[in-house]
Amino acid sequence: MSRKTPDDTIEVDLNLDELDATSAETKATYEEIKKYVKEKYQLKVSNLYISQIKRKCGIEVGINYNLPKSENPKVPQCPPEKERAIRDALEHFQMVS
Repeated sequence: MSRKTPDDTIEVDLNLDELDATSAETKATYEEIKKYVKEKYQLKVSNLYISQIKRKCGIEVGINYNLPKSENPKVPQCPPEKERAIRDALEHFQMVS
């Protein structure tokens, strides 16, 4: 091992414009998606509808720990007009192309 004095420094030039955004940087939160849809389409969308459309688009969603207790629960399906609005939001936030 070599010893270095505290005065030794290393300088690195990094151009951030050349770096691609990571997937974490391009992800919008559910709240951001809701806000976008509300402002652009005047529609309220639920987390359930957003996660349904994310799954349809092949986007991973977290595990739902709030599962229904009944065996055959009736899960509402996202209406077509809300699906279009959510898909537009996902495109806006560059989560799908």
